[in-house]
Amino acid sequence: MTRDPGTYALVLALRAETELRVGKLGTFVFPAGYYLYLGSALGGLRARVQRHQQRDKRTRWHIDYLLPHCNLVEVWAILSGERLECLWRDVVQSLPGARIAVPGFGSSDCRCPSHLIYLPSLPAFDMFQGRWCRGGIRRVVA
Repeated sequence: MTRDPGTYALVLALRAETELRVGKLGTFVFPAGYYLYLGSALGGLRARVQRHQQRDKRTRWHIDYLLPHCNLVEVWAILSGERLECLWRDVVQSLPGARIAVPGFGSSDCRCPSHLIYLPSLPAFDMFQGRWCRGGIRRVVA
């Protein structure tokens, strides 16, 4: 499964308000709460998620600036050769209390306003899966 393509959502918890510089996007204040980062890994889902879990790595993507300050709560993933992160972003954006965390975060290769969504409380996987309607999503508690 190491080379299997897929789409994933990282469910992150940020315990305290944090000010961070995110590459060329600039400096932002991240309120305490939960964040969902939506991404795809067409070259290998497992390897991408494992990279996100590493603490010591080169800063490559916007999410690499935020991850050291968060706890990874869960990973939601689906095996698919289709890029689904933009569709998932739309579903996550429809969850109660969801709002764009940082404009342009993780979305430089698409037209989405952001691939990082802030939620004041832990997002419910069942609610997300129910709104997704296609099935096939696995939930891994970190």
